Amino acid sequence: MAKVELQPKSGMKLGINGLGRIGKLTLWHHVARKYFSEVVVNIGRKAGTSLRDLALYVEKDSTYGSLGGYLYGFRGGSVINHIDEKKGTMDIDGTKVKFLQETRDPSKIEWEDNGVRLVVDTTGKFRDPTEPPDSPKGALRGHLEAGAEKVILSAPFKIKDQSRAMPDDAVTTIMGINEDDYDPALHCLVSAASCTTTCLAHMMKPLIDYFGAGRILTASMATVHAVTSSQEVLDRMPPAGATDLRKNRSVFNNIILTTTGAATTLGLVIPEMKRIGFIAESVRIPTTTGSLVILVVNLLEEPFSEPIRREVINWIYKQAAGKDPRGYLHYSEKQYVSSDIIGLPRAAAIIEANETHTRTAEVSIDIEKVCRMAMENSPPAEEALRPINIAITQAVIYGWYDNELGSYVNMLADRTVSIAECM
Repeated sequence: MAKVELQPKSGMKLGINGLGRIGKLTLWHHVARKYFSEVVVNIGRKAGTSLRDLALYVEKDSTYGSLGGYLYGFRGGSVINHIDEKKGTMDIDGTKVKFLQETRDPSKIEWEDNGVRLVVDTTGKFRDPTEPPDSPKGALRGHLEAGAEKVILSAPFKIKDQSRAMPDDAVTTIMGINEDDYDPALHCLVSAASCTTTCLAHMMKPLIDYFGAGRILTASMATVHAVTSSQEVLDRMPPAGATDLRKNRSVFNNIILTTTGAATTLGLVIPEMKRIGFIAESVRIPTTTGSLVILVVNLLEEPFSEPIRREVINWIYKQAAGKDPRGYLHYSEKQYVSSDIIGLPRAAAIIEANETHTRTAEVSIDIEKVCRMAMENSPPAEEALRPINIAITQAVIYGWYDNELGSYVNMLADRTVSIAECM
């Protein structure tokens, strides 16, 4: 198969800060997409002994194979050439990529000198939108000080000082959920939430759209999540002050309980979630990517209606997936394992319909105890309000997502291009 030479769709340059898992795969995506004329990547330090060592890191990936294979399948060979050690540049499948290695402080990165107006920060280090650009340890706003006009964060915002409110120029969006909340005239800091919140939002929204938030009494989620680079390969002694000792245990040998901020972030992209009691938990397992959300919702049944069955839940998702013009939500009646969904483009959530389950039960409620108030003109004891019965259905839904390239990076890139279109 011959390589197809594509011309950039815009004359813009894209800046990427960080070249970890999300940064590297973001570079892969945009090299393939050919929207930006040039990509400038800041890694903030020297890597290996030469730029060729950095090229090798970019070209090969233990999870997704080679960059050439990603671009052109089994006929793909090396796609990196014209490596210029002095200029810090290389040609990757026809796209010029320049690497900056001088500083990690966003305010000192040479975005303006390199003509970069749009930056994606993938480091995970600068998440507080309230910190000033000259913060001693660096800050997300530093990119604006360095010449960028818009900054996209590949993680949820995290405000350290809880007394501070979210700045007016910062917004959290998920493609296909609330992307229109982004106002080009107002917002310069945009969080693309997290991989888990992205999947969860696409699982919750069809239910809210169909039932309404008032009928969803409670919800809970557990994500069975692949490891991330924040975990340890082998057991290590915890640092001073560490309270979660599990983070220092080997990812190879353990199932590790941890936390997730998905519940908090979900309320930012789906405001109706603030009315619903919600719990989110996370379990890390020894796989490199491919994760699963197990969603449990408790739904209030309507009087004199048929109980909500699994067929109804699956129908809701099938209809929602069919109406999704970009295919972010997938509905499937196939049986999956985690490796099956790795790399599947833009699949925010893949509903495995065979595993949807529902159970309906009646709950007796004593009105007087619930209200905890004396009733005026109380009737005689024999006529007192009797307990009433309400029916509640519990539904369990499974949604797969590739927490790296397939789901999150592809949707992050869609957000990036949509913002670039408005600049």
